[in-house]
Amino acid sequence: MTASQGCYDVVVIGAGPSGAVASSLLADYGYKVLVLEKEYFPRFSIGESLLPQSMEFLEQAGMLQAVIEAGFQYKNGAAFTRADDYDCFDFRQKFSQGWGTTFQVQRDRFDKVLADCASSRGVEIRYGQTVVAVETVADAVQVDVLPEIGAAYQVSAAFILDGSGFGRVLPRLMQLEKSSALASRVSLFTHIEDNITDSSFDRNKILITVHPEHPAVWYWLIPFSNGRASAGVVLPREMYADLEGTEGEILQRFISEGGMLKRVLENAAFDTPVGIIDGYSCDVETLYGERFALLGNAGEFLDPVFSSGVTIALKSASLAAEVVHQQLQGLQPDWKTEYALPLMQGVNTFRAFVEGWYDGRLQDVIFAEDKSDQIKEMISSILAGYAWDIKNPYVRDPSRLTTLAELCRN
Repeated sequence: MTASQGCYDVVVIGAGPSGAVASSLLADYGYKVLVLEKEYFPRFSIGESLLPQSMEFLEQAGMLQAVIEAGFQYKNGAAFTRADDYDCFDFRQKFSQGWGTTFQVQRDRFDKVLADCASSRGVEIRYGQTVVAVETVADAVQVDVLPEIGAAYQVSAAFILDGSGFGRVLPRLMQLEKSSALASRVSLFTHIEDNITDSSFDRNKILITVHPEHPAVWYWLIPFSNGRASAGVVLPREMYADLEGTEGEILQRFISEGGMLKRVLENAAFDTPVGIIDGYSCDVETLYGERFALLGNAGEFLDPVFSSGVTIALKSASLAAEVVHQQLQGLQPDWKTEYALPLMQGVNTFRAFVEGWYDGRLQDVIFAEDKSDQIKEMISSILAGYAWDIKNPYVRDPSRLTTLAELCRN
């Protein structure tokens, strides 16, 4: 028999950024919220480069000051290099209104800062808890939990949110997973002591490098405030399958072929094991259902190229918290029009840019020498995370990217 351990207004799976922000917003409304987190914080997570749009959601959740005081690396843009080409986008020079700067963060520290903020606002967080079953009964959701220490138990709630990220708890338990339309790719990544002395490198920007011979292969370099950095390579699944060597050897071999990146990291110390994510893009049949909704990566993950993951997660948390509030107040919100469609507006914008990156259209735009300041500001807005600003023509109609690429090519 599974013992009962409480009734809540909302149960949130996962204490990462989406779970922390959603639970904090709901606690601010006065709801009794429980977060069930499988791991213990701090814990490693990839995805360290934030976008300025995310600052709005952190501010909304009352977490911004804590993030500012944490001492993370300041970030004001993104730099791109390919062979001898180089261009950068300053997020302060963008089409959309709002934040133009943000941070590059070690996710173990960043996620703990957010989770601790949620706790301070009245959210109960239990670490070392695995959700093994979920069942909707009458007017509640019953959640079966297997703790790392102690006996299995059950909690109930009026609503459940899944912020489990790549754990994708509810999609697995409810058979909601489906294949992504994006091609399968592999990411190899690590943290390094970067020892960068090259004056051409701007620590206030993420550096995205395109392989000089294989445009579908690209690298990231995300500097931190303590002299370390996150470095990784993304390559097609079929290319990775034909490579020989360990993950560390493959990563360093690709970096040695990376032009400017090779020069920038010539003194780097690769002192941390290399991780791998194989086939990371994912999708689901639905983002919501009876008494549940999916947040961030638990719903859909596109690609790391534009660092959109945390921003999408925080946007989903902001939207979902408001709709859950309406539902718990006895109203009948339309989850499609108030959550799924607004969220997918930005996701689809990012998707169009991801597709444009890999088919070459966006790379042609980024590295074009004669693009106008107005066009650059519009592109900069989307790279800064303002993928929901429908005043931007490239958000309102992402297919305009094709026409722009043709103009840049000519």
